[in-house]
Amino acid sequence: MEFNPIITRMIKRQCQSRLEEALANSPAVALLGPRQVGKTTLALEIGATRPSIYLDMESQADLVKLSDAEGYLSLHSDKIVILDEIHRVPELFQSLRGIIDRSRRRGNQTGLFLLLGSASMDLLQQSGETLAGRVAYLELCPLNATEVEPHCLNSLWIRGGFPSSFLAASDALSLRWRLDFIRSYLERDVQQFGLRLPAQTLRRLWTMLAHSQSDLLNAATLARALAIDAKTVARYLDVLVDLLLIRRLQPWHQNVGKRLVKSPKIYLRDSGIAHALLGLTTYDDVLGHPVAGGSWEGFVIESLISSAPVGTEAYFYRTAAGAEIDLLLTLPGQGLWAIEIKRGLAPKLSRGFYTGCEDIQPTQRFVVYGGQECFPVSHDTYAVGLPDLCARLARAA
Repeated sequence: MEFNPIITRMIKRQCQSRLEEALANSPAVALLGPRQVGKTTLALEIGATRPSIYLDMESQADLVKLSDAEGYLSLHSDKIVILDEIHRVPELFQSLRGIIDRSRRRGNQTGLFLLLGSASMDLLQQSGETLAGRVAYLELCPLNATEVEPHCLNSLWIRGGFPSSFLAASDALSLRWRLDFIRSYLERDVQQFGLRLPAQTLRRLWTMLAHSQSDLLNAATLARALAIDAKTVARYLDVLVDLLLIRRLQPWHQNVGKRLVKSPKIYLRDSGIAHALLGLTTYDDVLGHPVAGGSWEGFVIESLISSAPVGTEAYFYRTAAGAEIDLLLTLPGQGLWAIEIKRGLAPKLSRGFYTGCEDIQPTQRFVVYGGQECFPVSHDTYAVGLPDLCARLARAA
């Protein structure tokens, strides 16, 4: 299925309203997300609506400007300062703290800095040490189901949500972009974060995880296949999680009087990257591969989590006796939502889903399927299309 996007406008990012709200209520906002996900584009779009200055920490010219950071930034205290790839200069956080505190004393308490980072680990650690109480965190995920036209949903699944991949002129060009992205992360970006990991081993692990999309984590099996120990596998997984490329979906942990599965489930957070690692180019390629079901599940989970209100926590539910729910979302003030995921047009729920719901008593029950209509499948469970459920979650904020 070749996809020729007729999209000339800027894609409206769902995160934009949250970002603007955070800037209106916090002196600094850290916008996190993997490279090429659209952080800079979104930041510049917001910067165009107000006095602003943009500095790229990968630009030597901009770094020179910040040789006297407090002096230079004080000259622009009337603007929002956008600092891109901020994790590359962690020593800057101390200066930001002083500027924020002085601005607060003058009554200027919000919208001073927008910090962009391509990974969570360094940024969260450094800003947490020096900007505690002064920074709000948001994550910009790849495009989700509400950010594209409904007829483009399958293309979004196959190509993934990185804008350059999704908007490519052909499936082949989209795949080429994703392969270059993977190579860049392995050969350049991981090393720039100070992580001395063998690129070949990390790629093999990444590919093995793509094959086992949505499976329970079995570190011992991965370690044997890679000829490394389980602790090293855990360290590599931590790196991929911190780079916002892998999601470890944790099992539901509250005591329900049942023997619960304790291992997390592993997903590549972008379905297009998973397909590229597996050499799958087209819609037919994916449908003919055993990963299709797990890939669709991961794609749905990422869209739902990115649409959910800030503060939502995500889990899955599985007992040793076979009760299972694909996704549980605890929404602030909205209770617990139980969500089953099916790819077909005629969703049928297993006894395991109903048993799981009896165990935990969710306030809302849904099954996401490949169609668009909403209809009941039982007296308290509704089948909904993915864009519809994403929209419901966004409205629950």
